[in-house]
Amino acid sequence: MPAVSGRISPARTGLRCFAAVDVGASSGRVILATVSSREGADDGAGLAGGVGTADGAPRVSLEIVHRFPNGVLDDGPRGDGTTVLRWDVCGIFAEVQTGLAKAHELAASRRQRIESIGIDTWAVDYGLVDAAGRLRLPVHAYRDSRTESTVPVVHQKVSPERLYEVTGLQFLPFTTLYQLAAEPDLDGAHALLIPDLLAFWLTGARRTEETNASTTGLLDAKTGTWSAELFEALGLPEGLFPQLIAPGEAYGTLLPAVVGRTGLPADTPVVAVGSHDTASAVAAVPAVPGEDVAYISSGTWSLVGVELDAPVLTEASRAANFTNERGVDGTIRYLRNVGGLWLLSESQRHWAGEGLELPLDKLLADAAELPAGGPQIDADSDEFIAPGDMPARIAAAVERRGATLPGDPAAIVRCILDSLASAYAQTLAQAATLSGRRPKAVHVVGGGSQNELLCRLTAAATGLPVLAGPVEATALGNVLVQARAAGALDGGIPALRTAVRASVELREYTALTA
Repeated sequence: MPAVSGRISPARTGLRCFAAVDVGASSGRVILATVSSREGADDGAGLAGGVGTADGAPRVSLEIVHRFPNGVLDDGPRGDGTTVLRWDVCGIFAEVQTGLAKAHELAASRRQRIESIGIDTWAVDYGLVDAAGRLRLPVHAYRDSRTESTVPVVHQKVSPERLYEVTGLQFLPFTTLYQLAAEPDLDGAHALLIPDLLAFWLTGARRTEETNASTTGLLDAKTGTWSAELFEALGLPEGLFPQLIAPGEAYGTLLPAVVGRTGLPADTPVVAVGSHDTASAVAAVPAVPGEDVAYISSGTWSLVGVELDAPVLTEASRAANFTNERGVDGTIRYLRNVGGLWLLSESQRHWAGEGLELPLDKLLADAAELPAGGPQIDADSDEFIAPGDMPARIAAAVERRGATLPGDPAAIVRCILDSLASAYAQTLAQAATLSGRRPKAVHVVGGGSQNELLCRLTAAATGLPVLAGPVEATALGNVLVQARAAGALDGGIPALRTAVRASVELREYTALTA
């Protein structure tokens, strides 16, 4: 484990208590976690939910104490006729405080104390705050179309080839550097990525957590520091982003207003975790030591790749549109963003708007009955990024490929899942070729690990066993980094993953059973 400044002092042994804030593009949760520390791991005590610790491995139990909806808000048309899309970050913060109050109340009822708080969210989006800490503008959502005109402007200043040589990031039109190019004025502002903005409102400390910083398109992939070259070339203020903070370091303790709202003690620290939710999820991939780790973090997006010790910055890697994002403990998440279950959830939303309330389990069962070899789409296409009539867009994409797709929901769902599985297989094959890693299994974590049909189709498409779970990989990675910082367990990523394997039950799918 690397040296950690701002380290939390170890508390009591035995069962330890932490709070995880996990906010995604469609919902957020506040989770109360109980961890068996290494000192108390052999005491035979049980965690909440009936998990014992008699085998000596630290284990984690998670309880969702507060869940709230999230989503992109339509702020109406802008001057060019396009729609302004933003996040209600103030509403998110209010819900986070409500959840922390509930977590504190539940922990106190058990005579437990929440030792720290960790926050993870999606990447790339940010709020601009002034010297007094006030938001200067609404917080735009990455699905907003404002970057369509700024991408060529950025590329006139720094070529795509040079951007990749420095940052190692795949091209995505909504990456932070393209969003910043759309801002009318950055002078005197701090850009705080969403988890850092929430941490700022909790503690008053302005920091930039490094796993999320690596998604901005402004971090040097080799050094892990801000690229002075890119800041100068793009005309960005030198101090636009606050100083970097690593997972395991503390932002600070709670502000008086937050103490009053939540009831938590004032000395409760907010600890940096892998604040990019995928970084936390990959830290909790239940791989065994020495295994070449291939993973699919499956949710709104699918993050598909392998874990490396150093970035791959070759022209072949850039041409394949692979990204090098930082993970916990300086690892590299070598991956590509692939379309995800957004395609399915947005289709369900459209059908519901037409009065068709279709339970997911029924949709999946009907889709599983359809024969293999049906039409597919490019699940990565930008045409599927924005909200709207997803079934119609999918049918049109199939038609452009010279095929036809029945209009019934089961056929559309099967097309989505076949397309995702095919994209997963192609991406993992490319990752293996470009990185030289040869994984013998694929770990599917996140919400998609519950989708049995998708897991079976992925096993068939890749020809590799698929190990599904944990569903709550992001929350587990968040909590375990906090627990390590608090002294509840020792070691690097392998130690975190040992705790995950002890805490969850995995399901295996093979090509033969697909």
